[in-house]
Amino acid sequence: MMQLPKVVFGNSALGNLYQALSQEDKNAIVGACLQQVNQPAVFDTAGKYGAGLALEALGTALRHWQVPQEQVLISNKLGWYRIPLKGAEPTFERGVWKDINYDAEQRISYAGILQCFEQGNQLLGNYHAQLVSVHDPDEYLATADTTMERARKLEDIKDAYQALHDLKSQGRVQAIGVGAKNWEVIREITELVSLDWVMIANSMTLHAHPEELGAFIQSLQARGIAVINSAVFNGGFLTGGDYYNYKLVDGSEPAHADLIRWRSHFFAACALHGVDPAHACIQYGLNVPGVSAVAMSTSKAAKVKGNVDMVKNAISPEFWEYLKSKQLIR
Repeated sequence: MMQLPKVVFGNSALGNLYQALSQEDKNAIVGACLQQVNQPAVFDTAGKYGAGLALEALGTALRHWQVPQEQVLISNKLGWYRIPLKGAEPTFERGVWKDINYDAEQRISYAGILQCFEQGNQLLGNYHAQLVSVHDPDEYLATADTTMERARKLEDIKDAYQALHDLKSQGRVQAIGVGAKNWEVIREITELVSLDWVMIANSMTLHAHPEELGAFIQSLQARGIAVINSAVFNGGFLTGGDYYNYKLVDGSEPAHADLIRWRSHFFAACALHGVDPAHACIQYGLNVPGVSAVAMSTSKAAKVKGNVDMVKNAISPEFWEYLKSKQLIR
């Protein structure tokens, strides 16, 4: 199985997720990440993050700190290609990415994935991605209107993975994976192509943790496939943010009211036991049987050390039993 540190540093904030950051702030975030882990540090980025802005910012920050390539492992989730911005805002995930000057379009095919790979390395500058994957294949499949169209799109995904396997056979990348929010699509893909790792986003968290997904993760471990658990804060909502899985929460909607109520009870439990909500989310996400690492992104350099410490430090069993007694977790 591919060996990973317990912490993978997500780069969505470098792409101006929710807020615009200066390059100086981004340099500080990357520098703090480098200080907190043994080398090589693993950074997870994507052409979708700020339409390539995160790739550019990461490369700039690594050059700022004069980091040799061999001291970093860069994971680039491929499938989104930077294109000119024609309107006032990008056409993907409207309202989420702030002050970006480009748009991005999905390119999932043999040629499209290679285009994304080459563009990604160009945006990184002096660096290149060693870990590659197809990003958001679930979203790509979800756009199909008919069973026949979905089958065609699934063939596109298989072609994209053929391109990644060709890159690996040429020695241009080290490992191949998948990143998606819909874990059932990840399961479908693992039955079709050979993978070294998977990144499951928004799906196995303290708030949402289906038993069937837990069994799937353990089956991946048995097959020697590393599992990275990403977005364990459900897009920041579990730690006090306004977005749940990148969608704004509106308390006037019944489903959202339930979310807000759950978080209120969760925060009260954390306060009672002196546990930081972020610590609880990280420890829960990391200790799911079969999970190799958690991916975390922050927009503040000052929070990096605390996040890493929360990975290292366990929480007392009494806290977890209390959450179960209150039916906040199973």
